[in-house]
Amino acid sequence: MSPSTAANFVGSILAVDAAVSSAIHTAAKPFLPPLILLLLEISADFRFSFPVSLSLLLSPPLRPFLIPFLLGLLLDLIFVGIVKMIFRRARPAYNHPSMSAAVSADHYSFPSGHASRVFFVAASVHFFTYSSPMVSPSYSFLDGWVRDRGDGVVKGEVVVGVWIWATVTAVSRILLGRHYVLDVAAGACLGVLEALFALRFLRFDQIFGWW
Repeated sequence: MSPSTAANFVGSILAVDAAVSSAIHTAAKPFLPPLILLLLEISADFRFSFPVSLSLLLSPPLRPFLIPFLLGLLLDLIFVGIVKMIFRRARPAYNHPSMSAAVSADHYSFPSGHASRVFFVAASVHFFTYSSPMVSPSYSFLDGWVRDRGDGVVKGEVVVGVWIWATVTAVSRILLGRHYVLDVAAGACLGVLEALFALRFLRFDQIFGWW
């Protein structure tokens, strides 16, 4: 495939993506609950999610999850920024100007950092829950919310709730006009891969016996 043919092929895909994304945004706009969508946006913002994740320190059995989780969030932030600067895909023209760009890379659309972050969180909770037994006699205030007092693992409804939050938040990026469909799909896939990497290679508690 020649460079010009490849460029035309990619251009066609991006054009279809833009058309589908615009149609979804236009059709949903009259029914959108702006406050809820903005709250979802804030909940997935790195400036909010990173400090909140430190609450894992309140639960000793969850502390082994803290280091790979925080490092994964940082990895996601760096990698998404690099990819955005490489592709430099402009955000949709109908994106509301109220969006607050934390760094210059935020002016670009591909991939969606919010989608990668929420799917990283959801996948991390899912994989950690089913790969790391957490039977412990000690329970903190946080444990009462997230852990089953019978077997000590994270409650199933918590895992399902996090996946629902991640999915709704990712879709809201299209509805708000922040991103195109491909941006969100790529971000979601990236987040899951980052979770697999973090929980496989960044578990320093297993390497050094921390906590």
